[in-house]
Amino acid sequence: MVKVVLICTSASELKGHPTGLWLEECASPYYAFLEQGYEVILASPAGGAVPIDQNSLGEGFFTDASKKFMHDAAAVGALSHTKKLDDIDWQTVDAIYLAGGHGTCVDFIDNPSLKQAIETVYAAGKVVAADCHGPIGLAQCNKPDGTPLVQDKVVTGFADSEEFAVQLQDIVPFLLETRFKELGAKYEKTEDWQSKACADGNLVTGQNPQSSDACAEAVIKILSA
Repeated sequence: MVKVVLICTSASELKGHPTGLWLEECASPYYAFLEQGYEVILASPAGGAVPIDQNSLGEGFFTDASKKFMHDAAAVGALSHTKKLDDIDWQTVDAIYLAGGHGTCVDFIDNPSLKQAIETVYAAGKVVAADCHGPIGLAQCNKPDGTPLVQDKVVTGFADSEEFAVQLQDIVPFLLETRFKELGAKYEKTEDWQSKACADGNLVTGQNPQSSDACAEAVIKILSA
């Protein structure tokens, strides 16, 4: 059975700003992968319960997948009892998927456990995927040859213009689009809040919450090849 580890943030605030997981970015891939018959493991840096950004439960953001998730005892149970990254044998994993939310700006950066997980899965030729702010975890990672993971790769992620639109540009550790370009990535984006996913080899990235379906579909396409 194909095994996918869906990684969510453990952080509930960013410099005093309440945040957490953006629910859709976990719910959409969760159900997309289950429908394929994959084993889906929910994980987080700290393990245990994952905080949900309350804004992702608001009008216009509380998607059908999110509603289904919140009424799904198995799903809520898994999100309340996530596995700790250090407790997973990454050699047995077929894909790793980093869900977004501004909480990732706290515990997806400068995180040795996450860095090791991503680099191990990528080096094994397995799928590394990340959506919205999830790709912030890729910025610290390297390819087996020591060069930045995203260097010369076609990638996307939360656009600088989107960060300014939500007025959090001054409290995030860095602007994702800018950092990826600094690392030599071939960064692409579409209009703010429109769906955009990039697949380059075994690296898959999505731009924003609206990209969660497309990002999951790109992962499935690779795993089904």
